[in-house]
Order: sequence, then structure tokens, then C-alpha cells
Amino acid sequence: MKTDAMHRPAFFGSNRLLRLLPLCVMAAPLTAAISCELNQPPVDVPRLFPGSTSYKVVYFSFASRGGAPVLKTVEARLGGVPALYAPLDVPYVLYEVYKGTEKIGYIHGVNQKGQFGVLEVFVTLDLEGRIKAFYLQRVAGAWASKFTSRKFGTQFVGLTLKDFAPYNLLTGKGTGKVAAIANPAPEAVTDFFGLLRAVYKNLILMDEFFYSVDKS
Repeated sequence: MKTDAMHRPAFFGSNRLLRLLPLCVMAAPLTAAISCELNQPPVDVPRLFPGSTSYKVVYFSFASRGGAPVLKTVEARLGGVPALYAPLDVPYVLYEVYKGTEKIGYIHGVNQKGQFGVLEVFVTLDLEGRIKAFYLQRVAGAWASKFTSRKFGTQFVGLTLKDFAPYNLLTGKGTGKVAAIANPAPEAVTDFFGLLRAVYKNLILMDEFFYSVDKS
């Protein structure tokens, strides 16, 4: 599909901007599902998570972790709107990040419908579920560079799932840190709310499948 503009990935951490070259792969051997993964994990993981020494790839899906009931739970948490392109079968790719033998965090990406195609959004998280970096891998449109700017990306650093509670992504109304995130492209409201929703979806999936399990 041709679009107005296609931008290379932009990674925004707490103290630096990295330009990386991973690609979101639309491939699943036994299904027609979509899976987001880093193109060169041995190179990309250390760059996305400074101080790491190794990583472990974990594949998971709704089909293998509770099926339709869990999917409905996630969709309810998202406001009742269907969460995924291929809900039950889509394989998610999670990178567990280690420093020596100690797990220090995660890298996880999701797809979200944008104004001119799919938005590919990654976040890196510490073990408490706090965003360490926002990584926008794919966005199309004349305004794309505004969303890949450092000023926009660093607004997500430090956010947790709880920060989304006072804000309604469907109405665009609320208070708190998420409400304070500025849209750099008023002409691209669909992409702006798509990015917010992608980050929220990412945090909910991580909470549902990993953080809640770790605390149980």
C-alpha cells in the first residue's frame, strides 16, 4: 500500500534518541495473523535497553492463554472496542531482557490502526510496568515526523497503566499525565489517539499476561 510518507523508526528513551532499522513482520507460519518483532534482536535489544547483556524471546497469544474469555476481558479494559486484527490467533512477541542472570525488563510491540495504515508501537518497560522508552517503528502521513520527534516521544517515558485510569481514550477527555500529552499534529487526530491507544493496549496486555501473573 502506498502512503503519503513513510518514516524510519524512532526510539525515545529517558536520555537519548536512537535511530534504528527493525521491521514489523507480517508473518505467521500456520495462521494469517500479524506479529510485531524486532528485525535484528541481537543488535536492537541492547540499543533499546542499555545495560542489558542478553534476552529471551517469548511467544504468546490469546488462543494459548485463556482464549475468548481473556480476550473479552482485555477488550472491556480497552473500553469495549475490539482490540486486535486477528484476536485469538495473533502471536505476540515479547523480549524478556536480562543483565547477567537478572531479568531487568521487557520490550513489547503492538499494531494499531492509523490514519494511513498500521501504526507499529513498541515500549520498553521495567519490572514494575513503568515505560522506559517509547519506540515508534512505523507511521505514515505528511505529519509523520511530528510523531517521531523527541518532543512527542519522551512524553510517554515514566507512564504506567495507572496513569491511563483518569483519561478516556474514546472521548478524549480526562485528567492526569495522559491528558497532558500534547498532539503535535492536530490534523492527524486519528493517529494521535491511535498512538495513545497502542500504548494503553500494550500496557494492558503486559499487565494481563505477565505483571498480574508475577504478582499472583
